[in-house]
Parts: sequence; structure tokens; C-alpha cells
Amino acid sequence: MGLFLYDHLGGRKLLPPTRAIDLRKGPEGAPLKRDFVRAFEYSDCWVDDARLVVLNALDASRRGARVLTRTMLASARRAGDKWNVSLSREAGDESSARGRALINAAGPWVEDVLRAAGANSANRIRLIKGSRIITRKFWPGGQAYLLQNSDKRVIFVNPYENDLALIGTTDVPFSGHAEHVAIDGEEIDYLLGVTNRYFVNGPTRADVISAFSGVRPLFDDETDNASAVTRDYVFDLDAAAGVAPLLSIFGGKITTYRRLAEQALDHLASFFPSMKPVWTETAPLPGGDLDASDFAAFLRTARLRYPWPPEEVATGYARRYGTRMHKLLAGADSVEDLGRHFGGSLFEREARFLAAEEWAETAEDVLERRTKHYLHMSAPERAEFEAWFAAQKGANDGASA
Repeated sequence: MGLFLYDHLGGRKLLPPTRAIDLRKGPEGAPLKRDFVRAFEYSDCWVDDARLVVLNALDASRRGARVLTRTMLASARRAGDKWNVSLSREAGDESSARGRALINAAGPWVEDVLRAAGANSANRIRLIKGSRIITRKFWPGGQAYLLQNSDKRVIFVNPYENDLALIGTTDVPFSGHAEHVAIDGEEIDYLLGVTNRYFVNGPTRADVISAFSGVRPLFDDETDNASAVTRDYVFDLDAAAGVAPLLSIFGGKITTYRRLAEQALDHLASFFPSMKPVWTETAPLPGGDLDASDFAAFLRTARLRYPWPPEEVATGYARRYGTRMHKLLAGADSVEDLGRHFGGSLFEREARFLAAEEWAETAEDVLERRTKHYLHMSAPERAEFEAWFAAQKGANDGASA
């Protein structure tokens, strides 16, 4: 019934409908234990969340926004119908800004921003830690698996980065500084335990090649079960006549981020009478001006235009940058034009592109945040790249000074 509603209420247009699978006959059942004989298949979409964040920032910058990475809100104070904001950079320099409204979309740090602004709210957030592990892919085929544990929670086992598997996620109440979140041994054991309950040759601790954690800043609805806390969002508007508004957002999730943004501006429309109507539903993000229903066709066209990069390099550029890969490869006619090869499919040209176009300031920004190259490089290769990137940044900072 749930999948029937999923098919018919979600406005499915491009994805195939759900279907039942006999695991004793279908290839999807081959890597599973014989205890499991029946399954249901449904199709869904996926996104690289880090790329999505960068592309939204890039789009905002192109439309006139000033994007300040690694910058903290030190304080914000109202001066009549304006906000005076003090900003502090990681490097130690400070700056200021003025605005007619302050939108507090700080996620896990929403209450910190309220304090910095000298404001408060009756609403609260709950931090829920979600952790994932990465292993080598241990089953044939391109399908993912959604597994239900004995505690009624489900975890996913997804194909990831071509030959890897992404397994998650946990739901653990978290207290402390959100930026210090990290996976622990119990979570690793939990994810491996659920996976091995279903798979014949599931991964062990020795197969875990990486792991990461994040915190979900959920609206605190006072639910006892962390997995049952609402994933919805709540707006809190602090405003009065003649006073600059403060809009704080509690909760939210990636699948509704664009709709949330539109609704946030709806709350501020009375303060900005010249605000334009909503427009983001049909506007592609940078690089997305292609037929989204046929990425394969775009990739084929790109390969005709750039036949010389290795297959995995060209595919990676197409996936990460879409039509922006033309800017990345402008003037290049051979692999030698990509510059120094650091390992995996990372070349110098892409690293320089990320520094110039996407605010990459550290090697970690390039290897982990803007891409996933770190998963395909050895420790010595990563160290070599880190040294090179630091030297390049030092030279550029010196030239700027």
C-alpha cells in the first residue's frame, strides 16, 4: 500500500513503477541469504549533497549574492529597520554588513545565531547524528538495498562512486558542538550487523575504508524516539512595525530545501514589496542546462567533443559539473593539458578550477567536499596533493598581498 501511494501521489513521470520481486529467481536475490524470498522494488532519485550546496551558492553568487565561506557571525544588532552584522573569518580578519532582513538558516547552529543576534525563540532543535560507512561494493548489479532491522529501523546499502558501497544511516541523539560530530564504534557495528543479517558475504570491520557523520537539526517536537522526530520545518518570524525582521528556520531536509526557501521568502514578502514571484522550480542550477532526463545523451555528446580524457575522468567531470565541464576543459586538447596527475582521476586542472570557481581553499575542500577523489587515492597520493595545494595557495596569497 505504501509503494502504491508512493507511485500515485508523488507525481511520478520519469521513474519506473514499483514491482514485486521473487528473490529466489531474480538476480537481486543472489547476494542475499536464502531466508529472504520476496522483495519490492521502487525507483528514486539521488543527489550529491555537497555538490548541491556548492551549486546553490554558485548560482546565488552569479545573481549578485556575496558568498563568504569560512566566516562566522560574530554579532548582529538592529538599528531601526536595518541589521548591522559583524563577521569574523577563520584567518582572523573581520568585516561588517548591513541588511534589511536577517534570515537564520544556520541549521544545527540556529540557536547560536539567535544568541548572536540578541534574540530568542520558543522553538528548539534536536540534533540527531546520522553516520555512514563506505566499503568496497560486495554485490553484482546496480541496484541498492533497503533493509529493515529487528528494531524496525531501515538502512540503505547503495552503490557509491562506481566500485564502492555506502551504508547508512544511524539515528542517535547528539549533544555538543555539531562541527565535532563523528562516528563511533557502536554505530559501525550496528550498520555492519544489519547488513550481515541480510547478505551472505557482507562486509566486516576490515572492509570499512571510510566513514562520516552529520547532524540533522530537527525541529524539537518532544518525541522520545529519535527516528520518529518530525522531518518537517517551522518558521519563526521576529518582526514588528519599523523594525528589521529576523526569520529563523527550525528543521528541514534536503528533499524540500527549494520549497522551504520559497516559503521563507513568502514570510518576508511584506517587507520587500518589490519582490519578484517564485521562479526556482524551472530554473536549472549552474551546469544543469541540459536534458535532465537523459544524462547518458549529454555524456555521449561530451565524449564526442572530448574523446581524449580517460572514461572515468570524463564521466566524473560530466556528473560533477554538467555543462560547466566546457569551461573546465576550455583550451585543452590532450591529457597533458590536464596538468599534473595526483592519483585516481584527479588532475591539476580540476584542482585549479575548484579553487578559482568554487571557493576551494584547502586540499580537503577539493578531495572531500567538492569531489570524492580521496576515496580513490592512496595515503601517499593524498599527502602529495595536500603539499602541492598548500604550496599553490601560499604562492597565490603572496602574489595577492
